[in-house]
Amino acid sequence: MNAYFRIASVLAAAIAGLALAAAASPQALSQAQGGLWEVERSGSPPVKLCLASPMALAQFEHRGANCSRTILRDGGTATTIHYTCPGGNFGQSDLTLVTPRSLRVTTQGISANAPFNYTFQARRVGDCPAH
Repeated sequence: MNAYFRIASVLAAAIAGLALAAAASPQALSQAQGGLWEVERSGSPPVKLCLASPMALAQFEHRGANCSRTILRDGGTATTIHYTCPGGNFGQSDLTLVTPRSLRVTTQGISANAPFNYTFQARRVGDCPAH
């Protein structure tokens, strides 16, 4: 029985490590920081968002939803993030750090049972207003 608990402990630690890796911020976005971000998308008025982390821009289509994220690729100034949300919604986004205050995001997936696919620019415009 002792061997069983050792194996179970090792597996639990490995699973916890994978969960932490999936939740970690990608290295490609390490120069960017949270704050007030303005998103500009062709044909739509700009949207301002107060974000704890720019990684939240990966799920712009499903902002506000409680989604799980997985980093698929992370290198240099680009990262690819896949996310899954309740209700069958999901997406995959490529985020490219243009400058520490500017990102280009290409995103696609399913939202409300319909496909989406678009690119937008996001720029940090300051700190979030105090409430």
